Amino acid sequence: MNWFECKVSYEKMMDNGVQKRVSEPYLVDALSFTEAEARIIEEVKHYVSGEFTVADIKRAKFAELFFNETGDRYYRIKVNFITLDEKSGAEKKTPMQMLAQASDLKEAIAVWEAGMKGTMSDYVVVSVTETLLMDVFPFDPGDKAKPAVEE
Repeated sequence: MNWFECKVSYEKMMDNGVQKRVSEPYLVDALSFTEAEARIIEEVKHYVSGEFTVADIKRAKFAELFFNETGDRYYRIKVNFITLDEKSGAEKKTPMQMLAQASDLKEAIAVWEAGMKGTMSDYVVVSVTETLLMDVFPFDPGDKAKPAVEE
């Protein structure tokens, strides 16, 4: 999967009734920057009233995403996978980032641990931090927006 973080900028009605320009990040699964822009426009137009712009798109390197329907936040989990170099016997750490959907930090760790059950590799959690992501849009095979990859 190719994940892209897309920032969408628009006028939002705040709780106090004042209109404020906001820039909110979303995550989409796409084959290219162009497709990411098309997908985020299609997804966000259902939630944002009025005009909006895609202010920024950048690659997001997540090795794995763990979804939890009851969660309303997304947590970035940085993990070091540990392997041994057979020649030198030295430990080698390979950093990876994962994303867990949860309601709070404790639940994020539980969702991630459930998803990692059965993993044979040794690993160490480096950090767990809440992201600003508003939503994540994985590829839906029923969605005609993503072209088939020709071989």
